[in-house]
Amino acid sequence: MNRIFDKKESWTNKKRKEAQDELLVRMVRSGYKKSTVLKKILDKHHIKPSGIKTREDLETLPVITREKLVEMEMKKPPYAGLENPFVAIDRIFTSPGPVYEPHLSETDYLWARAFFAAGIGPKDIALNAFSYHMVAAGLTFHNGLRKVGATVVPSGTSSSQIQVQLIKDLKVTAYVGTPSFLMSIIDKSKELGFDFRKDFRVKKACFAAEPLLPSLRQTFEKEYGIDTYQMYGATEVGDVAYECSKKNGWHICEETIVEIVDPATGKNVPAGELGEVVVTRLNDIFFLLRFGTGDLSRLITDKCSCGRTSYRLAGIAGRVGDAVKVRGLFLAPSQIKMVQSKYNNIPLQGIVTRDGYHDVLKLRVEKTNLEVGTANWQNKFEKTFRDICTVKVDHFEYVETGSINPGEKSLIDQRRM
Repeated sequence: MNRIFDKKESWTNKKRKEAQDELLVRMVRSGYKKSTVLKKILDKHHIKPSGIKTREDLETLPVITREKLVEMEMKKPPYAGLENPFVAIDRIFTSPGPVYEPHLSETDYLWARAFFAAGIGPKDIALNAFSYHMVAAGLTFHNGLRKVGATVVPSGTSSSQIQVQLIKDLKVTAYVGTPSFLMSIIDKSKELGFDFRKDFRVKKACFAAEPLLPSLRQTFEKEYGIDTYQMYGATEVGDVAYECSKKNGWHICEETIVEIVDPATGKNVPAGELGEVVVTRLNDIFFLLRFGTGDLSRLITDKCSCGRTSYRLAGIAGRVGDAVKVRGLFLAPSQIKMVQSKYNNIPLQGIVTRDGYHDVLKLRVEKTNLEVGTANWQNKFEKTFRDICTVKVDHFEYVETGSINPGEKSLIDQRRM
């Protein structure tokens, strides 16, 4: 296993680029033949498959945002016509929007590089606290953990009390999930009379889907002796980057081409400058070229002292556009509009804040009639909102008719990194 990872992660950048360019050429040529939609995109921009020879040539193609992908899939379900119809798909996942994603092959190293970099291996028992239901997170993290030899406890979204019991009884050594949920588990263990550092064996944690605030990282590492690592990816393209033991930027995965672009033009910005993270995952199943994550970052080209030679991302500096992540899940204005349509276009406004380490979603709702705001109405509404948006509303604020200006944003992110 070590040799498999080292073989690529210690490549010279020249060799890595040559290998990725070769795979990109194959992907574009294959996609042009097998995907009518990719063919239309290339033809529309007067690009021949032979015109894409290197990663630099990707600039001639448009960036496909998540909102655009949702629109494309609605027009041509389920995969927007970007799939390879001649291959068997292992699994189909969904994410809010909805977006349907054909899962990559079981032989793919999804997340395994990240776990290997975090020092997780055959001696570890890892608690996987990501959902196993429909979304990609649970099973793809599970497979990555198995590829590095770890034993997996598929706890998923069980309550914090159950998680504490599992960690105690199964002698768990590593945690995989969001940082806020680990903090909830630690708090619950205190309520139950345990000393998390002394009574349990969790010494490593790999986080994704939420930012790891510096103050929270310090709490985990100093107070609880947990070595923390950040992983970065998107359900549409899989794993993108991960931290090594040096924790000085996130190494870009070998299977992805990452561009940092000007969100307005789609053109690459110079290394070190802030721009949108745009990802092309090299594969022959889903021909999604230049997926715009909506995240802002910078490229680090200096060598890392860990020995890996890949370029790194300098963390996430914010979001492009209006869609935001709440507790690791995307919430988009289009989803709020969909909820509104179920309730006679009732004026709504979502406001995202942070309480300590936890994301908080407040929903402002205009009282357009006497039923709005009653217990029965709110129970039904909460279910509709959860079904469409996945995210749970933490607080409701009922306001008088006319309080929400039609010109105001339907989704406001008031969090500060």
